[in-house]
Amino acid sequence: MPSTAKQVKVNAVAGYGANITRCEPTLVAREATASAKVAETGATLVPPYDDFHVVAGQATAVIELLEEAEKKGIVLDAVICPVGGGGLMSGTCLAASAMQPGIRLIGGEPMGADDAARSLACGSLIPQTGPNTICDGLLTSVGRLPWAVISRHLESIITVSEDEVKTAMKLLWERNKTVVEPSSSVALAAVMSKACPLPPGSKVGLILSGGNVDLNNLPF
Repeated sequence: MPSTAKQVKVNAVAGYGANITRCEPTLVAREATASAKVAETGATLVPPYDDFHVVAGQATAVIELLEEAEKKGIVLDAVICPVGGGGLMSGTCLAASAMQPGIRLIGGEPMGADDAARSLACGSLIPQTGPNTICDGLLTSVGRLPWAVISRHLESIITVSEDEVKTAMKLLWERNKTVVEPSSSVALAAVMSKACPLPPGSKVGLILSGGNVDLNNLPF
């Protein structure tokens, strides 16, 4: 885990009985530390996003969403999902476009970690450098495998400010009674943003993923 990981996440991981190894909060440090652990223990590395099996597994979130909407007689016009490493977003793109061709697929990203938005705008993968956002689950660069999917399927990525994230998070807590972290709140912040391209009255599905919250240090 990175040295900057929130204590609430560290405590949760330790609570499941894991042995925690800390490293510097950079991609290079994470990969080097993980490789050293694999060499030392013979463990199998499970990538967080840049892997076919992980993308397929994360695709099940939108499958459940679309199936639940269908049961209620709702046909979604669009799905919005946060973008970090891109595993969840790319899985969402593949499953949603297969189940409901023509559905609009939109990503949400904090302005302080907008590598995916910049990559989509220029058409080539731009690494994340110097991210600065409370959305600590979205700090990493988009993986090469997710990017290959996102670049083909994603309509756009809406970037949102820290204040927009906090407002969305507070609304989800107060009105929806849903405990989400800032990274999750990006999806709602995106659909509430003036930059959202969806017309009023659209039926929009949001992927809310992540509830690691320090209750003693809520951003709002």
